[in-house]
Amino acid sequence: MFIQHIIGLFTDPAREWEKIRDQQKSGEKSSVGHVFILALIPAISGYIGTTQVGWRIGVGDPIRITGDSAFAIAVIYYLALLVGVFSIGWVIHLLGKAYEVVKPIPLCISLAAYTATPLFLIGIMQVYPVLWLNMLLGLPALAYTVYLLYSGLPIMMEIPTERGFLYSSAVLAVGLVALVSLLAMTALLWGMGLQPVFTY
Repeated sequence: MFIQHIIGLFTDPAREWEKIRDQQKSGEKSSVGHVFILALIPAISGYIGTTQVGWRIGVGDPIRITGDSAFAIAVIYYLALLVGVFSIGWVIHLLGKAYEVVKPIPLCISLAAYTATPLFLIGIMQVYPVLWLNMLLGLPALAYTVYLLYSGLPIMMEIPTERGFLYSSAVLAVGLVALVSLLAMTALLWGMGLQPVFTY
């Protein structure tokens, strides 16, 4: 079922958001389980890319990460993705009170999970860790993720588009703050000696 939702979000987002909302409201089946599968894509791709392909700085030999180090990073990466999606869902639920709309947490998490789908799918590019290529393909995926948030939130939360724009902007702002915090935490952990083990 989630594959149909994913295809629908790329072909007819507004209609698909309505289907996801109605499915969630009917209690037919939880539609957040797919996030556990999709979050594997960037984690596994990153593991393969950093251990098998590597990346180059200049014209030197490729730099790779040892299997053990990459595995630990992949597990943490996977868990961070899951925590991120569920946290944003919780934030959507909490911010709803400010916008006079309170929806069940599972519906809010479903919104966050399906909104993140383009980023999960483009994670396959981490198999080939070339910065310019990942940026070139990652930016459109990021833009479509933002579009899904702005188009899906008013439908899922059943509020007017104007209020949905402000609500979506607040959610996006919280997401950006969380991303910056995660990057700062990563730099802090590296500084404490928890950096990857490289092979040259």
